[in-house]
Amino acid sequence: MGSLQKQAIEIIKAKGLKRLEEPIQLASGAMSQDFVDGKLATAHFDDLETVSRAIVDGLLLRDVEFDVVGGPTLGADALTIGIAGIQRCRWFFVRKQPKGRGTNKLIEGSQIGEGDRCLIVEDAITTGGSLLKAVEAVEDTGAIVVAVSTLIDRGEIARPLIEDRGILYYPLATYLDLGIEPVEASA
Repeated sequence: MGSLQKQAIEIIKAKGLKRLEEPIQLASGAMSQDFVDGKLATAHFDDLETVSRAIVDGLLLRDVEFDVVGGPTLGADALTIGIAGIQRCRWFFVRKQPKGRGTNKLIEGSQIGEGDRCLIVEDAITTGGSLLKAVEAVEDTGAIVVAVSTLIDRGEIARPLIEDRGILYYPLATYLDLGIEPVEASA
């Protein structure tokens, strides 16, 4: 693990990790007393820049090349912009559903399609549900998802689902790095 990645993990621990008295329900439906708020951890641009640079560096070390970055809104928004700024590339956001008015698009920001090499990002991931929907939306445009990266992976559920699709997966930090219990699938 490089020093930049260690610094990014310390930012997540110090600014985004909260141990709660009572468990709360996560977006996945699972319960946890450990809440990781990626948006709070990266709310200062210096912190966003550090974690974004750590993700880009980690991907470059794995020979990942991308020309556009995006992910499910709202969790991926800050990371998307941070990484696009570091990489000097285009960005997009994937809505949960089309807006229902205006252009009625599912993907906002840069138009993507055939020949685009996309990095999909998310702040915290447990089961990968919203992230995999974003991957499908991007693939439906004809673009290629070259990698998925997350700020934090809270368990062991999402990795095989991503890698079984033939996509490189790079979490900046895992539950092990943060010293928290893994989140299991909800019953």
